[in-house]
Amino acid sequence: MTPDFVIGFGRQAIELTLMMALPMLGVGLTVGVVVSIIQAATQIQEMTLSFIPKIVCMFIALLLALPWIMDQILAFTRGVLVNIPQYVR
Repeated sequence: MTPDFVIGFGRQAIELTLMMALPMLGVGLTVGVVVSIIQAATQIQEMTLSFIPKIVCMFIALLLALPWIMDQILAFTRGVLVNIPQYVR
């Protein structure tokens, strides 16, 4: 294992992690902005009003994105396990 391989492997793992988190973070950001605009327009400053919709929408996004996330994890894991003999050399 060379340092370049380890850095590349770590980079690939971090990229995969960020890609898996992207759907939930995007939905959370979008819902948060929409709720904040509604709160500013109506002057309602309730903390739970911004927290609960984000959690619910992020959970729904997780349920919808779960098959894709599992495919990505399985592909990455399969690639790691298949290439173990090459990594050991």
